Amino acid sequence: QVQLVESGGGLVQAGGSLRLSCAASGQIFRTRVMGWFRQAPGKEREFVAALIFPYRGGSGYYADSVKGRFTISRDNAKNTVYLQMNNLKPEDTAVYYCAAAQGDVYNDAGKYDYWGQGTQVTVSS
Repeated sequence: QVQLVESGGGLVQAGGSLRLSCAASGQIFRTRVMGWFRQAPGKEREFVAALIFPYRGGSGYYADSVKGRFTISRDNAKNTVYLQMNNLKPEDTAVYYCAAAQGDVYNDAGKYDYWGQGTQVTVSS
């Protein structure tokens, strides 16, 4: 089993920044993909960003809607994945979830095996 705990959500004005953290514990060696998804009220959960492991650095994978504004990264020593979100827009408002997958499909929520509890991000206009 893998446990994921997100933190860092909050309320921010449009144009502002937030950094989400996802601390992983348990059988982390079983995971091949770490990703972030989000779900706004009345909408389906959507892919935001992901890293595929073994982690060799690089820019990761992003949804078109966040490309150039969001950055996913990992601190191996802390077993933590981050999502740096810049130039936030009201349409980024959602609950953000960290997830881990044993396979290598990164943009399909149904392919992920473990999920965090979610953290709320609200962007005011």
